[in-house]
Amino acid sequence: MGEYQEKVETLKTLKEIAEKLNEGMEMKDTLHEVLQMLMDVTGFHSAWIYFIEQDGSYELMAEVSLPEALSKNRQQLMCQNDCYCINRYTKGSLQSATNIMNCKRIETAIEQRLGDTEGITHHATVPLQACKRTFGLLNVAAKGKVTFSQEELNLLESIALQIGTAIQRMKLVQNEQQHALLQERNRLAQDLHDSVNQMLFSVSLTAKAARQMTNDQNLGEMIDFIQHLSQDALIEMRSLIWQLRPRGIEKGFTTGIEEYAKLLGLRCRLSLSGCMEMDHSQHEMLFRVCQEALNNCQKHAGVEEVEVKLNQSKDTFEMKIIDNGKGFQYDEQMSLPSLGLKGMSDRIRRAGGTFCINSELGKGTMIHVKVPFSQERKGSS
Repeated sequence: MGEYQEKVETLKTLKEIAEKLNEGMEMKDTLHEVLQMLMDVTGFHSAWIYFIEQDGSYELMAEVSLPEALSKNRQQLMCQNDCYCINRYTKGSLQSATNIMNCKRIETAIEQRLGDTEGITHHATVPLQACKRTFGLLNVAAKGKVTFSQEELNLLESIALQIGTAIQRMKLVQNEQQHALLQERNRLAQDLHDSVNQMLFSVSLTAKAARQMTNDQNLGEMIDFIQHLSQDALIEMRSLIWQLRPRGIEKGFTTGIEEYAKLLGLRCRLSLSGCMEMDHSQHEMLFRVCQEALNNCQKHAGVEEVEVKLNQSKDTFEMKIIDNGKGFQYDEQMSLPSLGLKGMSDRIRRAGGTFCINSELGKGTMIHVKVPFSQERKGSS
């Protein structure tokens, strides 16, 4: 009777896992909850999920109850270097649930005395796949457990299949959302161009014509102010439309920068070293940072020329935006002086890079960005 009740509870939990995966929309949160449910039904100690790209780059997507040695320094050991399971996965030799006889990360943790491994020495690993697509690995470990039985491996394999199917569904939903967002941005850009942009252009033309019809000095100054204000607003509006629906970027990163600078009325001296090979997310992130930097040059620096230096080495992409304008007083120990600068900094730091500002009153400003571009990160989302 006890064994029967245990099987009933297991089936009940598996049903709950399936329901959670079916309704989940946030990838990391859903995977974390499912791993916790898996630990409850199996009695195992730790579990973690890697997403792995074709080039071998990987990301720790979810984990539960990692031992001290593996969770130390923000799971540094889990996010760096290679290991047996990922190597086998990328070579295509890992097709089903398997016992990994030695965990290289655990071995490293013991050698470097990183902390308590809590009795974990081995783990089982299961590929996450659906419809002939593979997404990564599910790893499971337990204190003092050297091997997992075939029954346990079969259970893990069935759950991994459910996880793989859910991952595929969530990725499809994310792609649909991104497509819908792009369509909405294009629609908004078109509406702004057809309405507000045209009205501002009309105001500017009307003010110019009115100026030629009066010799009254005071009235003329007011009309000049209206014309300059409408022209500034027109530049702002065209910049906003361009950010919503960039022109020229499809021809390449550098062409996009040059055309955006031209739109702002800036001469851009652009130099490039190395071969620019970026995935879409890196491309857009760096482009948005450069956009904001050029906006600042046009609004605050009081210059007509800006220099953009781009360099990509084997493991780093570097970008410098330099102007010889007004500059400003900046202290690294204090918070950034504008939301635009903070937005740039946040984008770069989320990508694991560094963001620096060198500025001095009357001596211009340089924004210096470095983003890691190693083989380990290349291709990862």
